[in-house]
Amino acid sequence: MENGRVEGIFIGPPQALPAPVDRVRAFAGRGLEGNTRHFYDDAGPGKALTLIAAEALEGLEADTGIRVGPSESRRNVLTRGIDLNALVGKRFRVGDVECEGVELCEPCTTLQKLTEPGVLKGLVHRGGLNADILSDGEIAVGDPVVAASG
Repeated sequence: MENGRVEGIFIGPPQALPAPVDRVRAFAGRGLEGNTRHFYDDAGPGKALTLIAAEALEGLEADTGIRVGPSESRRNVLTRGIDLNALVGKRFRVGDVECEGVELCEPCTTLQKLTEPGVLKGLVHRGGLNADILSDGEIAVGDPVVAASG
């Protein structure tokens, strides 16, 4: 499987668009520090981290003319160069943080309400990945995203 990289990191409060940051601390089973929208004492499966591929947002715009920026996608980590869908059920690393893909992060009606009609259909099966954080560490823009071998 190919390796990718982190192109953006977005965190924030529940009622606002996530803001870009250069780096963030990740906590196993909890989430990303400062991401009060999704930071838990004990995150349920797939709740600690969300990722979306830059290629998915570019594809949405190419296919539908709808432009959704990385923060508007409401995902935590923007990647490039790795097939996130292939990471469902697999372990991978984002920087020095070990993660496990849980399920596809399909677009929801809230995302469409916050953007524009057509987003829901345009991001089906390319809306990103819900993942668990398995180890504490730091994630920074430019870090590699690497699937575990085996």
